[in-house]
Amino acid sequence: MAVAIRLSRGGAKKRPYYRIVVSDSRAPRDGKYLEQIGTYNPLLAKDNPERVKLNEDRARHWLSVGAKPSDRVHRFLDAAGILEREARNNPNKGKPGEKAVERAEEKAEKAKEAEEAAKAAEEAAAEAPAEEAAPEEAAAEAPAEEAVGEEGGEEKPES
Repeated sequence: MAVAIRLSRGGAKKRPYYRIVVSDSRAPRDGKYLEQIGTYNPLLAKDNPERVKLNEDRARHWLSVGAKPSDRVHRFLDAAGILEREARNNPNKGKPGEKAVERAEEKAEKAKEAEEAAKAAEEAAAEAPAEEAAPEEAAAEAPAEEAVGEEGGEEKPES
């Protein structure tokens, strides 16, 4: 029988309380267990000694007969000085996922396109004033002709 040292949840909704138990590894998490060797109350402050209570003698006994601690219990045993735990290093943990990378690439692509469009608009605006100068000269001459035409139109209703 494979024996595990793990947490068994108790308490109420949003108010967890755990027992540190030794149980058959195939048993349900909150099911039957062989022995309770401690408690864990995550609601207490981290520096509170009541947060993790552990019967060290029983924990050493179960470890000596081959019980495997869960990751969380392994941390408790390491903190108590019962069992050494290697520090883990996962360099990929902080990297964004595939979809986040895709979204970032799409966003960068859109920004690049918008920047190119803005540059093209600036260049077109720089070229346009030279072209617009000629139509302004033509427009300056046109109002004089229109003014003559308007004067002629106004005279008709008066007579």
